[in-house]
Amino acid sequence: MNDTSHAAKAPALQLSDIRKSFGTVDVIHGIDLEIQEGEFIVFVGPSGCGKSTLLRLIAGLDDPTSGDINLNGKRVNTVPASERGLSMVFQSYALYPHMTVGQNLSFGLENLRMERAEIERRINDAATLLQIDHLLGRRPGQLSGGQRQRVAIGRAIVREPVIFLFDEPLSNLDAELRLQMRVEISDLHSKLKNTMIYVTHDQIEAMTMADRIVVLRGGNIEQIGRPLDLYNHPKNKFVAGFLGAPQMNFLEGTLEGNVISLNCGMVRDVPVAQPGTGKVTLGIRPENIHVNLDGHGDETVTVQNYEQLGAVTYIYATFPNGDTLTVQHAHQIPLQRGQELGVSFPSEAFHLFGEDDASMELTR
Repeated sequence: MNDTSHAAKAPALQLSDIRKSFGTVDVIHGIDLEIQEGEFIVFVGPSGCGKSTLLRLIAGLDDPTSGDINLNGKRVNTVPASERGLSMVFQSYALYPHMTVGQNLSFGLENLRMERAEIERRINDAATLLQIDHLLGRRPGQLSGGQRQRVAIGRAIVREPVIFLFDEPLSNLDAELRLQMRVEISDLHSKLKNTMIYVTHDQIEAMTMADRIVVLRGGNIEQIGRPLDLYNHPKNKFVAGFLGAPQMNFLEGTLEGNVISLNCGMVRDVPVAQPGTGKVTLGIRPENIHVNLDGHGDETVTVQNYEQLGAVTYIYATFPNGDTLTVQHAHQIPLQRGQELGVSFPSEAFHLFGEDDASMELTR
């Protein structure tokens, strides 16, 4: 008899060569992905990258054109959405306006013909966890946006799913509520320890909530990894530019050996692992640029605009040739439009991308 007690546990979700086409339009182009039990995974990317389509395929709301979807080691391509053991939270809340909060929470369980005592237990547990127990008698029209979203999440919780699916759940909330709900959903994951897959176009949500981020573009995965790994070691120019606010600065130039000559006029040695020749792009994040009011530095730029936010200052400047530069300064600083500033670029903060936009290895 074979001993399987130490066999590796199957991933909570495994996607194998998933493809999706709508007519002649290919939307998902052969995605492979493994998600482990208890992970908080965020799909992020620009509009049209396929992240919501991929979530719908996992949920069973759409069928893949080809490929396999496995939940806990079992192929579920032909299993109906209602039988996959997943719960989905939508951007639109999708609450029944004529029902109370309690009725909204119980409706799906009643359709499953669950015993009343078990329904009450699940509702009370979810309401207490989400701090909406005092709202059970109200209708959605009597709730704030944040309260409605908690009810929508509560409706997912009472089903006790194996995986939670979130499809841009915070898009309809204002900035303050988004911040609050980000914290609450992260706390919820910490308490429930369920697997969660979260779709967003907001890279701040991705960076602050995810165990791992899946960056999508054009129906393909560009890079997968922990937030700071992707931020510090982007695989290509797209990932480097998508993660980070303000966006990474990109300066075009030419590499000769280990010397880069930028179009803006700056010439610098770069610690490139394999010196070469050709067109390259130098990337540097706004927070890594040093500002000198006395005009001294690697280069001089002209202030075109700036934003004083109290704790941080954003400076939008141009080089003499017209190339733009965004600087994030960690303190308040006196500025005027048209003012000349000295800026310094520490080489340890450089990113370098080749003509194919792939990241080039640098020695630190």
